[in-house]
Amino acid sequence: MAAARAHASGLAWCFVIGLIVLAGAIVGPYIRRYTPQAAMLGTLAGVSIAFISMRPAAQMWEALWIAFPVLVVILIGFFTDLKLPGNIPVGLAALLLGTAIGWAGGYMHPADLTAAAKDIAISLPTANVGRLIDGLKDVSPLLATAIPLGIYNFTEGMTNVESASVAGDSYNLRSVLLADGTGAIVGSALGCPFPPAVYIGHPGWKAAGGRTSYSLASGVVIAVFCFLGMFALLGALLPLPAIVPILLYIGLLIGAQAFQAVPSRHAVAVVFAILPNIAAWSTGLMDNALAAAGTSAQKVGETALTDAGLAYKGTALFGGGAILAGMVLGAIAAFVIDKRFLWAAGYCFDGAVLGFVGLIHATRVGWNVGGQISLGYAFAGLLLVAFWFFQRTQEPAEVVVALPEQRSLQPAPAAGA
Repeated sequence: MAAARAHASGLAWCFVIGLIVLAGAIVGPYIRRYTPQAAMLGTLAGVSIAFISMRPAAQMWEALWIAFPVLVVILIGFFTDLKLPGNIPVGLAALLLGTAIGWAGGYMHPADLTAAAKDIAISLPTANVGRLIDGLKDVSPLLATAIPLGIYNFTEGMTNVESASVAGDSYNLRSVLLADGTGAIVGSALGCPFPPAVYIGHPGWKAAGGRTSYSLASGVVIAVFCFLGMFALLGALLPLPAIVPILLYIGLLIGAQAFQAVPSRHAVAVVFAILPNIAAWSTGLMDNALAAAGTSAQKVGETALTDAGLAYKGTALFGGGAILAGMVLGAIAAFVIDKRFLWAAGYCFDGAVLGFVGLIHATRVGWNVGGQISLGYAFAGLLLVAFWFFQRTQEPAEVVVALPEQRSLQPAPAAGA
């Protein structure tokens, strides 16, 4: 019974996230249009570095004798102009090499493969609308996590579309977010409590030779593996250290793109946008370590954590709503660097509102959750307005402060159109 209630809550949670992403499809193109590229690519780089690169890197070093040869093949294949013997695809060559080393070195065990094969069974999705409705009857407690995650999914989708645009492929952001939100809603009606997300790492997959057919084929293969319960078999066949270097490669590429695609003067803004995501990752590590010890930050106490050299409270606040916070901070820094103080002030006031309700720099969502955070952003905004006014008094009357570059709300024509 408890499991059924938990499943119903998960479906309702996924449904709410889908609605938020659909709402993001309305406002997303306008946010993207007036947000500096350094802010969007910077916060995406933060996600990539902290949440895509760091854990795979740690897993690599636990079996580096398997993982590092794989990474070297990836670096040679994707970052040089050299071709592998027989023109074999780089990803396939790296995976085969790591798998061969893992099996030859005794890292993998045939017994695990045999046991995993016994778990194969057909399980197809079925309509679960009744359970979804049951979950929605008591949806209020779920909003504290569903709202921030929905905004996270919408923001990440927007930054991923920007990353793809920089890589040379322009997509209609509104269409992308509509598909993403609809996928979450339809999935919840079919019994899936996990909302989809826009594919991260477009530049990396493009550099690896992936095109539309690759994405479609990936979706079909993953669906087949899900329907047949074959992921355990895959895990028993392929060593984890042979797989995770590919994730590290994606993280490296997205992180590098953020610095390569923006004006060099905006490098500071990129770093500023990255930092909240690192703070969020660090907070998660501290929480997980404390939980493994059977305690929590609240039980240990802020004084004890501070005495141990951990700025726990500040790190948790800095990393709250990381991807959205990174975008706001990166935008403020980019506009300040360009001396567009009024635009920087506008983002400060946005930060004040978001902080006040806990969507950034907070551990929960609610009214007046981040009062001191909100004041900090508001005071900074007022200071920037003063600088803007002072700047105007120093300029000739005919000089007009330029608006930020505006991206077209219409998608770019497809290649060959």
